[in-house]
Amino acid sequence: MKRRLYYLLPDTTHSIKLISNLNRRGIKSKHIHAIANKGIDLSELPLSNVRQRKDLDKKIKNWLWDADLILFFLALLSLFLMTIQQVPGWTLIIPISIMAIAIALAHYFVKHIPNVHLDDFCNALKNKEIILMVDIPLTDIWEIQQLIKHNHPEAVTGGVGWTSEALNI
Repeated sequence: MKRRLYYLLPDTTHSIKLISNLNRRGIKSKHIHAIANKGIDLSELPLSNVRQRKDLDKKIKNWLWDADLILFFLALLSLFLMTIQQVPGWTLIIPISIMAIAIALAHYFVKHIPNVHLDDFCNALKNKEIILMVDIPLTDIWEIQQLIKHNHPEAVTGGVGWTSEALNI
């Protein structure tokens, strides 16, 4: 899994310069995705695909979160029913274990999975800004952020999310 850095840029000229700088650093254009509102010419920029524009990673995250909550409450319900029916005490380990796993997964999810999505940039898109999404390995985040910060002061950092090449999102 890679990290996705989000940057807001004022126009295509600045976007092209930033992309050229990233290409010189070794980040291929296939790992850079541009999004803007209709009416903005993105023909010289690497475009995002449909899954990226529809924010599929957010839908996956929401589905996983909902599944985790359902699993927790089903285990809680079964624990309640098992207690009422006075089943042997050792069998209560099963729903308690499921609940503990659900809590651990939720904790990991909240603490370790970055949470930036395209919904966060609605106002920027309305103001005709361009969003560049740059997919990089986790180990390169600091270096790329510093490169952009020092060479492209016009680029506003929008945050960090996650992406998966396997899912093409």
